[in-house]
Amino acid sequence: VLAFDIPSSRAFMHLDTVFTQIDADKFTVHPGILGPLTVFEITPSASGSGIKVREINEPLELLLSKAVGTSVELIPCGGGDRIAAEREQWNDGSNTLCVRPGTIVVYERNDVTNAVLQEKGLNVLQMPSAELSRGRGGPRCMSMPLIREDL
Repeated sequence: VLAFDIPSSRAFMHLDTVFTQIDADKFTVHPGILGPLTVFEITPSASGSGIKVREINEPLELLLSKAVGTSVELIPCGGGDRIAAEREQWNDGSNTLCVRPGTIVVYERNDVTNAVLQEKGLNVLQMPSAELSRGRGGPRCMSMPLIREDL
């Protein structure tokens, strides 16, 4: 288990607000999370009767690459444009719902981020979000998957 210590601010409300896995080797990411991170790795202790906690201070890309077992691509919300990133982060541009690897549900209002995701070859399913996003929550926050069929 990886436990991320993220800033206590509205822009970082939940971990899936700042990055979400959208394919085996791709993540959406809010550029604000790319700075120094404090992460705790929680594993069973050698005796099996407790846990071992180890602090890790690594760049997000390296940390996620180790976790998934392959190099990963971080796709920035707003396509690397600072103003678009801040605007689209407010509208949950990094919070996507992956319904299967490479197929994601997004809010249609994040047009810059959505265009970048499509350019990366992802199947981007856009949905209207005027009312949903007012309540502060992205497609992932607004879902509760119980079972995923292995494809």
